[in-house]
Amino acid sequence: MEAFQGMTRGDISSQVGQVWSQVKEPVIVPLLRVAVILCLGMSLMMLVERVYMGLVICLVKLFGRRPEKRYKWEPLKEDVELGNSTYPMVLVQVPMYNEREVYQLSIGAACGLSWPADRIIIQVLDDSTDPSIKEMVQMECSRWASKGVNIKYEVRDNRNGYKAGALKEGMKRSYVKQCDYVAIFDADFQPESDFLWRTVPFLVNNPELGLVQARWKFVNSNECLMTRMQEMSLDYHFTVEQEVGSSTYAFFGFNGTAGVWRITALNEAGGWKDRTTVEDMDLAVRASLKGWKFLYLANLKVKNELPSTLKAYRYQQHRWSCGPANLFRKMVMEIMRNKKVSLWKKIYVVYSFFFVRKVVAHINTFVFYCIVLPATVVVPEVVVPKWGAVYIPSIITLLNAVGTPRSLHLLVFWILFENTMSLHRTKATIIGLLEASRVNEWIVTEKLGDALKGKGGGKAPKKIRFRIGDRIHMLELLVGFYLFFCGCYDVMFGKNRFYIFLYIQSIAFFIMAFGYVGTIVPNS
Repeated sequence: MEAFQGMTRGDISSQVGQVWSQVKEPVIVPLLRVAVILCLGMSLMMLVERVYMGLVICLVKLFGRRPEKRYKWEPLKEDVELGNSTYPMVLVQVPMYNEREVYQLSIGAACGLSWPADRIIIQVLDDSTDPSIKEMVQMECSRWASKGVNIKYEVRDNRNGYKAGALKEGMKRSYVKQCDYVAIFDADFQPESDFLWRTVPFLVNNPELGLVQARWKFVNSNECLMTRMQEMSLDYHFTVEQEVGSSTYAFFGFNGTAGVWRITALNEAGGWKDRTTVEDMDLAVRASLKGWKFLYLANLKVKNELPSTLKAYRYQQHRWSCGPANLFRKMVMEIMRNKKVSLWKKIYVVYSFFFVRKVVAHINTFVFYCIVLPATVVVPEVVVPKWGAVYIPSIITLLNAVGTPRSLHLLVFWILFENTMSLHRTKATIIGLLEASRVNEWIVTEKLGDALKGKGGGKAPKKIRFRIGDRIHMLELLVGFYLFFCGCYDVMFGKNRFYIFLYIQSIAFFIMAFGYVGTIVPNS
């Protein structure tokens, strides 16, 4: 302390500079060069993956490989002698948990499905812990039952396994044994009345098919800037990733809702398991390893709601990033040892589906663009080639934007949003890979009933209280300060290459840290 007291500010700065010089050459520069090489390698992996999927989509569109051409499809017809007994028995499961805002909407949509009344069972799986909501859901089920709908209200005395546990319990009911197929809709999903007529015939006419998946259509995408960003990311998933998997290897990740399973395939795969937070993806991988094929219908869209608060979105993204990484850890050897599927399909599932999309994409987006690139401003001895710093990210971004042409003018905001969220996703991915704490954290995504608001049925939003632990995200704040420091260093000592980008990205992290991203409403 006495030594420091006698030193001036200039002396302290000189000492810090000397320490930095001594550490930089032997330690920082080699480590940063290794990080650059690794990140460039991961960037190339992402580029090849995106270009490959882009080429497949172009070929699918060019040659018109519609589902009706790849698989047999004939409308189901009633037999005059046998009547409705010729139609398969369909179970419709609607899992829910304290869904005050949307329970009427979801139950009404399920009960409104067009199908012979004696060949369909609606099963509402209510895990609600709020007694008042439980009572309302039960009353709604009774109301539809009084109209002649075959609807079952099922509850259990625990929430073991969360959604997977509820679906598993629902499948144990005695009346399910008579069913051939099961359609699943989360509480905010609203299928059109002809949904079953457009999906079930594929399963009836193609015994090798185990799953038919529909696309999501977002009813509240224009609510705020955050929902528009989500739409851009998810549109690419549905327009490209799901279509490529369906068209090439007849495999893709089940989205957990808006799909119809052949119950035989579901049971053969081992049924629902709650070992990860992505029970839907888990089931899909296991069914695929049994030889079952999947079909994605891009033209069949089911309305649903996007998370419109940052808190709800962060919980969802934690689950969607942690779960696949954890499932990859648990199943990679099982996939490689499997004898029923081809080597190419196993490589596709392990490398493309899991490793590149679920692990590399999250980690590289954060580490490269938010840590390594800014660090090269402070350490100019390490140079990132222009093709890695500019060209590859630009190509990947433009390929992603194809899924949502109407939002091209928001591309810069999307880049900032994805870079900022990549920190949260990277943390969740590492938790999943290491099976650390929070690996099985399951928090139901809050629904606000946005579809009802358009009809004047919405309620006034609750007043949000400011709480330090709830609203300020410290990691985002620290990264924001790091980027701001790198920007200042670039202005004062660097070549003024990246300071504008660094300043803007640091502001994006500050906005995310204080949770204000969902309050900005874009022009359509």
